[in-house]
Amino acid sequence: MTVLKTSMRNFFAHKGRMALSAVAVLLSVAFVCGTLVFTDTMNTTFDKLFAATSPDVTVSPKDASDTGETTSDNGKPPVLPASVLGEVRKVPGVKDAEGTVFSSSVTVVDGDKDNLSPTSGAPTIVSNWGKNDARTMTITKGSAPEGPDQIMVDADTADKHHLELGDEIGVITAVGTHTAKVSGIAAFEVTNPGAAIFYLDLPTAQRALVGQDGVYTNINVTAAPGVTHEQLKKAISERLGGAYKALTAKETADAGQEDVKGFMDVMRYAMLGFAGIAFLVGIFLIINTFSMLVAQRTREIGLMRAIGSSRRQVNRSVLVEALLLGVVGSVLGVAAGVGLAVGLMKLMGQIGMDLSTDDLTVVWTTPVVGLVLGVVVTVLAAWLPARRAGKISPMAALRDSGAPADARAGRVRALIGVVLTGAGGWTLYLAATADKAKDGSAWLGLGIVLTLIGFVVIGPLLANGVVRVLGAILLRVFGPVGRMAERNALRNPRRTGATGAALMIGLALVACLSVVGSSMVASATDQLDKSVGTDFIIQNDAGQLITPQAVQAVKATPGLEHVTEYKILDAELTTPDGRTSKKRSINAASPSYAQDLRTETVAGKLADAYRTDSMSVPEGFAKDHGLKVGSTVTVAFKNGDRARLTVRAITSDDVVLDKGAMYASIATVAKYVPADKMPLDQILFASAEDGQQDAAYQALKDSLHDYPQYTVRDQTDYKEALKDQIGQLLNMIYGLLALAIIVAILGVVNTLALSVVERTREIGLMRAIGLSRRQLRRMIRLESVVIALFGALLGLGLGMGWGATAQKLLALEGLTVLEIPWPTIGAVFVGSAFVGLFAALIPAFRAGRMNVLNAIATE
Repeated sequence: MTVLKTSMRNFFAHKGRMALSAVAVLLSVAFVCGTLVFTDTMNTTFDKLFAATSPDVTVSPKDASDTGETTSDNGKPPVLPASVLGEVRKVPGVKDAEGTVFSSSVTVVDGDKDNLSPTSGAPTIVSNWGKNDARTMTITKGSAPEGPDQIMVDADTADKHHLELGDEIGVITAVGTHTAKVSGIAAFEVTNPGAAIFYLDLPTAQRALVGQDGVYTNINVTAAPGVTHEQLKKAISERLGGAYKALTAKETADAGQEDVKGFMDVMRYAMLGFAGIAFLVGIFLIINTFSMLVAQRTREIGLMRAIGSSRRQVNRSVLVEALLLGVVGSVLGVAAGVGLAVGLMKLMGQIGMDLSTDDLTVVWTTPVVGLVLGVVVTVLAAWLPARRAGKISPMAALRDSGAPADARAGRVRALIGVVLTGAGGWTLYLAATADKAKDGSAWLGLGIVLTLIGFVVIGPLLANGVVRVLGAILLRVFGPVGRMAERNALRNPRRTGATGAALMIGLALVACLSVVGSSMVASATDQLDKSVGTDFIIQNDAGQLITPQAVQAVKATPGLEHVTEYKILDAELTTPDGRTSKKRSINAASPSYAQDLRTETVAGKLADAYRTDSMSVPEGFAKDHGLKVGSTVTVAFKNGDRARLTVRAITSDDVVLDKGAMYASIATVAKYVPADKMPLDQILFASAEDGQQDAAYQALKDSLHDYPQYTVRDQTDYKEALKDQIGQLLNMIYGLLALAIIVAILGVVNTLALSVVERTREIGLMRAIGLSRRQLRRMIRLESVVIALFGALLGLGLGMGWGATAQKLLALEGLTVLEIPWPTIGAVFVGSAFVGLFAALIPAFRAGRMNVLNAIATE
């Protein structure tokens, strides 16, 4: 009880200092809990959606996906004949069955040809309006579509694009473009996360999406009372002889969840990873806080020991304070995490993913995880200062001297730090010289961990040297005030090292990712300059294939010398050595592709691969199977016949674009794959006639005005798009890393605040002999700046080393250019100085307000 009372008294005696540490715990716990609540809410939203929209049993073609997504690579969904619907209706236990047609390989535009597809990556779905839809949606305006000139839209899409009854809508598919007017607006009874859904009547959907009558993409089956979904599925499968796929509502819902699982897992683990970084940075803050509090209470601890308190009781007293800090910070963090989750939901709504607070999900494990993490991390961080406090002898404490083993412990610490840093440097060297990226990645990960820990451990030793250099360069110009600021930073190298290390972690990651991102852009740009000979690239940024109508529009564009089509077909290859390679891809292109992409060959000419019944193979595949120019490979095309193709060229593996691709001409492939099974183009390339580049560029955009889903880029545009994509990703990562940097700033504030209290008497004496308030505040600000720059130098240097090593691994994949983004590095370094100034504002202000006589009288 005495220990608890002492701990409570000390805890509330330092409320302000504890509050800063509690904020670090709060932010870290909030990020963890917010991530868990947010992803759990997304799971709940999709669970409700899939459960509400999935029929009891779904019957679909064998090659349809389990989610019901039926669009194939020829742009048309695989179908089953109307006779199957009749067979299903005869199955015992079937209450009702209806045929449906739907596709997500569509683009829907308004009357001005503006794309109505979601910006969040959610699908655009066009379907016929049926009983299953009527079960889960309510028509709020107008009526269901009747006839080819009517279409209905979901309420969310109508709101986002301000669609009203009577507005013209165009549905672009591989079959053609179908135009209709909005006849109705329907709202989901559950949350629609962001898909844009349009409804036609059944005959119109068949003609617009499939191009033929009397077929369905799915059959939705309702079970009779008393018949389970599993029983119904079994009966249907037996009736149809296994010729078609049958899935229960649960299986369809599970498949839908599996589709979004990858996205949600990436988001969850990435955000938890950044929360872990914030926790790591918070550990330094807590260690520093309790180390300084213990140091300031050295005489008090000595008195406690002198009157009979044991080492264990002193230790326990500090740990109880940490426990209180952990509990307070964690409880507040859990509450803040729920608020953060709501904020993330609102943010996702801004980019097109709608999540309702009605589905907010807080499972019991979330607050438990937050509390346990926050408390455990806080107590563990306080264990070292607590242990150090318990080791101080009563007489040493009463004399106000530290633990006698401090000097020896410092030497041991320095030795361990040097060993860890050296081991980390060696593993980074092994990563940089690895022959395979997979092997090098393991060494890189180990090297990052070892060098990070090594720099943290060796921080006090580095502080002595780095702070002196920074002082000589930056602080000496401020005269005696600058020299005092330098001495204050050097007074306790362990404290300076820990404070700088907190900032170092976040900035090291920023520097590493900046180097990797810049190197990727520079390498890709270099490859484009070397390899790409085409003037224009036409593609769908969402990955959709290019419809035949759009291809014809491109080919009809004036001012073009040639247009290259590019398709990818699945195939099974049998080589002369008797081995069969399954799930290989053949890249079928127009012969002009040899001009558009200057791919290096190690044998033969790539242009010859586009001759009739010819192909190319990559260097590695050729070596593995003993192929050479003139060898014959048997190619069994999916949805096509077998072909015997002659190898005319062997392409180098030392490339980035289309690495490992096998080429053949579209004319060759067309001999063995029926026209209705031929995949649509993945991408188009076009080259302008001499001197017509600008005119052809504009003409291409005009030609594709009716097809807004496709983007026309010249090489400059393509490079900018690549740079923007990587830049957006990096900006998102930097935003998440800002959490760790904020915690590090709190650490600087806390360290300075406690340092000011620790030096109260000293400050009073300096003020008494003539130091002005302005000079005092400047001294504290300069001390803060030099600590921040110390952490920045360590972090940026470490991060650039990691980034340069990572680029060596990327070079094994063809990304050979190392680029250091010096403007970004310089901006971060200068920004760190401002971080130091900002962190010193409150401590400097408080120091300047001290009463001189009271400060001198302080013991």
